[in-house]
Amino acid sequence: MTRRFAVALLALAVTSLHAQAGKLTVQRVFSQEFAARGVGQMRWLDGGTAFTMVEPSSDGKGSEIVRHETATNARTVLVSAKQLTPAGAGEPLDFDDYAWSSDDKKVLLFTNTRRVWRQNTRGDYWVLDRATSTLTKLGGGAAEAALMFAKFSPDGRRVGYVRENDLYVETLAGGAVTRLTTNGSRTSINGTSDWVYEEELDIRDGWQWSPDGSRMAFWHFDATPVRDFLLINDTDSLYPFVTHIPYPKAGTTNSRVTIGVVAPTGGPVTWMDVVGDSVQSYIARMEWVDSASVLVQHLNRKQNANELWVGDARTGRGRVIHTDRDSAWVDIDDLRWIDKGRTALFKSESDGWRHVYRIGRDGTGLKRITDGAFDVLDLAGVDERAGVLYFYASPTDATQRYLYRAPLAGGRPPERVTPAAQPGTHYYDISPDGRWAVHYRSRFDVPTATDLIQLPSHKVVRVLEDNAELARRVASAVTRPVEFVRVTTPAGVSIDGYVMRPASFDSTKTYPVLVNVYGEPAAQTVVDRWGGGQALFHHMIADDGYIVVSFDNRGTPAPKGRAWRKSIYGSVGLLSAADQAAALRSLAAQRHYIDTTRVAVWGWSGGGTNTLNAMF
Repeated sequence: MTRRFAVALLALAVTSLHAQAGKLTVQRVFSQEFAARGVGQMRWLDGGTAFTMVEPSSDGKGSEIVRHETATNARTVLVSAKQLTPAGAGEPLDFDDYAWSSDDKKVLLFTNTRRVWRQNTRGDYWVLDRATSTLTKLGGGAAEAALMFAKFSPDGRRVGYVRENDLYVETLAGGAVTRLTTNGSRTSINGTSDWVYEEELDIRDGWQWSPDGSRMAFWHFDATPVRDFLLINDTDSLYPFVTHIPYPKAGTTNSRVTIGVVAPTGGPVTWMDVVGDSVQSYIARMEWVDSASVLVQHLNRKQNANELWVGDARTGRGRVIHTDRDSAWVDIDDLRWIDKGRTALFKSESDGWRHVYRIGRDGTGLKRITDGAFDVLDLAGVDERAGVLYFYASPTDATQRYLYRAPLAGGRPPERVTPAAQPGTHYYDISPDGRWAVHYRSRFDVPTATDLIQLPSHKVVRVLEDNAELARRVASAVTRPVEFVRVTTPAGVSIDGYVMRPASFDSTKTYPVLVNVYGEPAAQTVVDRWGGGQALFHHMIADDGYIVVSFDNRGTPAPKGRAWRKSIYGSVGLLSAADQAAALRSLAAQRHYIDTTRVAVWGWSGGGTNTLNAMF
């Protein structure tokens, strides 16, 4: 920013802490007053004919799992709070997650969770047999909260899980426990991950059953060469203590990562012979193609080439069927399998935009099935019966997110499914048969509402949660809604932003400015979706006499083409700081109420880094 710009960390008057009638305060913003309600842990059943949700029990003591018929909303309690109460216990289990067996006769419950690295992935698992109302704790006498990533076998007769970095299988009839790996330790990790990988993959895929249940594929990490990073904790006890985190710094040696396959009855492990140095490269994804084949997405250390490698689970041998390359970096995503596993859908930016491609499992038949000068943000679902792919995009406005559809065969322009009269951000949980979807919609200052809709008509079948009372409270507290803007910098770069002004705004006055920045490839800040506590926090600051702004600079994951996103390559920090400064200058040239001599900057994570970039 220019020399006259005083760039500083956020330092605001404590007057915001003192409650005033109708005024946003820190206490109000971060209380439950503005908490949005959702639909509790919904799961589709029978292809979409029905779904289950977790709801309060009729007596208010615990929760129950309820089946709703999709078309009629007929309601049946499948699992009562009484069934969820262990023998001798006074109250039902308080569970964080649940999963059905393939025949829906058993339920796997995850409870008493504990944090591992960043997420609560360790805890206790229980299985409820609905026919007998028998509730069984898994683990074979393991210590409390010792299990991770439990999953039913495809036939529902066994459950696999990770315990102390080894892989186990427990037979539900009789409770016999088989230990499948025996080398688990702090540096030898089976079926889960080290610190680095936890955020890079869906760690519930740290191991997977084969489709027929005859094998289990799992990740193994040899973290021996990784040194510890020492974190000193001065706040949680009378005396400080040190936590050791195995953490490879940039340029040092990562864990050696391999993929193993083992039978659930035990025996030797078959190691997948993925091509390449397993230390100087990354295994980004692993999944079963069928009961005999494993697909691995394999990245080089520079992360600019992603190989799709398919291997034989019996021998470990395989071959690369396709390589996606980029001069900067390749974005990794899950594949979507169709045509009974013979064809995969994946995203690539090889033509300058992020589009969906299809490829045969043998590497043949590569074809782009979305086309045009726009980005596919993500896949939403597939209706194979109708030959349709559903995906998210917003071709003309990077602050929005809508549902589109296109033929799986390609050849026709995409069609917008989200109604044109509904701006904002939209998410869809599409049923496996493609006929229904749970639709989540919101705007920056409008909390999320949830509908059940039909596809492709988008007809609303019923409202599941409208958060109407919360919306009224927000509308009362936010007297001047956010304004989305677009500025053009002197370099000709068009940058999206938003502006918040005080409730008592006077256009003849000037105001100090707070810039909320992120600016990195992982996320946008300028998105028209419910902002929750952070958005209300910024509204509170604005009402204390500030202009609050945010900009998405080049390098953020806005749907503006590959060149926009990859332009940050090799200039992290430099380009973001330059774009942020140029955007604020351009906005100030249009809005004379902005005082460019009083500018503060703050951000979280990458936003903290970019605050420092702006300061220095």
